[in-house]
Amino acid sequence: MNYADIKSIDVANGPGIRVSLFVSGCTHHCKGCFNPETWDFHFGEEFTQEHIDQILTYVEPSHIKGLSLLGGEPFEYSNQAGLLPLMRQFKARFPEKDVWCYTGYDFEKDIKDRMMVNWAETRELIGYIDILVDGEFEEDKKNLSLRFRGSSNQRIIDVKKSLQENKVCLWSEKGNI
Repeated sequence: MNYADIKSIDVANGPGIRVSLFVSGCTHHCKGCFNPETWDFHFGEEFTQEHIDQILTYVEPSHIKGLSLLGGEPFEYSNQAGLLPLMRQFKARFPEKDVWCYTGYDFEKDIKDRMMVNWAETRELIGYIDILVDGEFEEDKKNLSLRFRGSSNQRIIDVKKSLQENKVCLWSEKGNI
């Protein structure tokens, strides 16, 4: 897996101060994408254990709330396998910190009903994610007043609760920041 960027301080992609990893590779090619260079799976550089160590160091301070995964597309199959070593180490070391993930895939149709059924990697990866922002960016639904998402069709999903209750449970900002 390649990655495009690691941000040691990010306040736009989830609540609080976060560390963000932008993976490379995306097949959605959304019109108006803010990061089209990351569509190329070969963009950036190879993601290695050194980068994982760097991210874990960035996340260590108590003022860092968690980790955000963006892209590109974290749920592209090749990226899932590339993210698993990071997620295993992150959750083992920082169980109290949360993981937000941004995907163009639909939680029920694509991830739950297809990917989780077919791929062990998806089943493991989704288990590490606390909040999933799902849905392709739709330029005609772009709304700059929305927090943590680009277009009004995108949902902010509480993954753990959704899997437990077997229905989509939306995250509420009240009481979570």
